[in-house]
Amino acid sequence: MFGVEVRDSIMIAHSFKGDVFGPAQALHGATFVVDACIIAKTLDENNIVVDIGRFMDVLKAILKPLNYTNLDDNVNFIGQNTTTEFLTRHIHDELSKAAKANKLGRTAQELHSIKITISESHAARAWHEGLINEAAIE
Repeated sequence: MFGVEVRDSIMIAHSFKGDVFGPAQALHGATFVVDACIIAKTLDENNIVVDIGRFMDVLKAILKPLNYTNLDDNVNFIGQNTTTEFLTRHIHDELSKAAKANKLGRTAQELHSIKITISESHAARAWHEGLINEAAIE
């Protein structure tokens, strides 16, 4: 397997419902570092997984509607706890859609999977890895 990984970051606000979240039930902010990796079984005729510039542009476009927003107000997330784990799946699904729309310089059929890792701090992170053609659970 081969992988190409790019990184960006977002600043968000959100709150959680449920006693398990303790003080995070109150509105709070977070700065997340987002690492996105596209995995392929083979390299293409140019010896790449995907075009890294396109990949960076696509990730930035996926993150833009989340950046500097209160996720509690996002109509796509109504009734959801926008945990780090939840957000990894959301970004995976959006990146999968971009791959299927051939926005990465290689067809989705040539690619295998996507792994999204979000770091909340130097000490904590969450990730989701799934096939590109995997159905969304949201």
